[in-house]
Amino acid sequence: MSPWHVRLTIGWVKLIFMSENLLLDLVVAVLAAFCGGLIAERLRLPVVVGYLGAGILIGPFTPGLTVDRHSIELLAEIGVAFLMFAVGTEFSREELRHLGRTGGIGGAIQILGTMGVGLLAGLLLMDVGVSQAVFLGALLALSSTVVALKALMSRGELESPQGRAALGILVAQDIAVVPMIVFLPALGGRTGIQLSQLEVTIGAAALIILVGTLLGTRIVPWLLSHVAIPRTRELFILGVVTLALGTALLTEAIGLSLAFGAFLAGLVIAESDYRAQVVAEALPFRDLFTSLFFVSVGMLVNPAVLVTMPVQVAALSAMAVVGKAVIAMVALLLIKVPGRVALPAGIALAQVGEFSFVLARVGIGKGAIPESFFDLILATSVISVVLSPLLLAAAPAMIRGLTAVPLVGRAFAERPDTGARPEVAGLRRHAVICGGGRVGGELADALHHRNFPYVVVEYNPKVVEELREAGVPALYGDAANVAVLAHVRLTEARLMAALMPHRAAVELAVRHARHLNPKLYIVARASNAAEVRRLRKAGADAVVQPEFEAGVEVIRRALERYGIFGLELDHVVAGRRHAFYSHAAPEQES
Repeated sequence: MSPWHVRLTIGWVKLIFMSENLLLDLVVAVLAAFCGGLIAERLRLPVVVGYLGAGILIGPFTPGLTVDRHSIELLAEIGVAFLMFAVGTEFSREELRHLGRTGGIGGAIQILGTMGVGLLAGLLLMDVGVSQAVFLGALLALSSTVVALKALMSRGELESPQGRAALGILVAQDIAVVPMIVFLPALGGRTGIQLSQLEVTIGAAALIILVGTLLGTRIVPWLLSHVAIPRTRELFILGVVTLALGTALLTEAIGLSLAFGAFLAGLVIAESDYRAQVVAEALPFRDLFTSLFFVSVGMLVNPAVLVTMPVQVAALSAMAVVGKAVIAMVALLLIKVPGRVALPAGIALAQVGEFSFVLARVGIGKGAIPESFFDLILATSVISVVLSPLLLAAAPAMIRGLTAVPLVGRAFAERPDTGARPEVAGLRRHAVICGGGRVGGELADALHHRNFPYVVVEYNPKVVEELREAGVPALYGDAANVAVLAHVRLTEARLMAALMPHRAAVELAVRHARHLNPKLYIVARASNAAEVRRLRKAGADAVVQPEFEAGVEVIRRALERYGIFGLELDHVVAGRRHAFYSHAAPEQES
């Protein structure tokens, strides 16, 4: 063996066996996060669950390979900074003023209500002081934006009323994180509550905000413009990273938190013309380091807590999932949100997420909460993150059950009639458009210009209001509900287009429509190729798959560029459509 091979072998051996090697720890943590996230994705669980599980496996509390926790925590701090920086970039001053009742009033009720329940839980179950019990309530009050939005997106409900309601409260929670991180450690530290500490904290925060506002309106836009003008992407990225981490370190040096400084830097960027590009450049850093943050949290989880304190873990998990969902639902009901919207929105918020981890890390670092207390929160977080998406899938069944309950049933009953009777009355040989999105809007516009009668059925009250203001006959209701379809005189209709984003709702609407009017022509939108067959079996006469149709149009434009026109081009396009849709056609019955 040559000396070069010997040196190379020794180098690899050193790399493998040096436990404090940052590069090795990083590679192991990233590999574990990748494997854990992949397994969670295959099991249709949030990838956050996979990251947490990966951290538990490579953590000090489980046998086998162990990664140096401090190395990963260092990288996780960067993840916290970029996470808060990304949140800050989403909120300009104008957007903060337009949170509306859902985020402002509903969010405040949910946060304060959950904190009150957490306070009682801490005093009765945890045997801790008032300040630590308040900290517990704050940890329970914050939901996982990542888990909630991913669950809603997977069900096609992000743009639905429940999706928007949940998003409004999530925005309120994101904003509430900042004062929590600033004030809660000062209120709950080991040294007790001291007025001088609060004065210094408030003064420093005010000074940083003032300086940040001046920088954001004058200096930062000027610097970014001079970096962006030469189109040197590397300098632009370096400028973004310097601003995010530099501001975070500055606030930490003053005595505030790293996360607060990063959030402030994001707010500065949100006011500049380069906001979109900054967000685009920061997202890869945020995603990478945030995954490491979840791994680092998993490394802190001690599975033995589930055995030594099962009662406390079960009680906190029940409060985080059931109690929090109920509180969020009641908060939305109080601001006149329909029960059919409030329930799934509340369930979407029923977990303890990433900002709770950030707040907990700050609390344990400042001595505001003990190590055992932190272990309980982490175990609760893992359980709630796993259960929340499963409960969201059961929300429709819960609504049906609550509708049949006396007293409370009225709040969850379908309310198809919102004053649209004059628009529906007298309709005959008309088209029923289920879904007022972009595709539905295009169809409505085409029918309007040819004076064909039609009505739009939409589940989002804001969209219904906008359509009516534009002179479009619109009805609020869930097209998957047979009573709503009957209300739009489906038995007299000539055509129905099921264009809702939710796959299950489209299939139900098709089945109900076919039952109400066997002669009705039904066209439905499929989310993927597998749904084409299912929708045809449900009774759709025609099924359209948007992504495939977009691909056909790309083929058409490309072949025209190569000089293929007329009948030859039409033959190619027709052949592609026939091959796709005939392959998904239902089998002929013998």
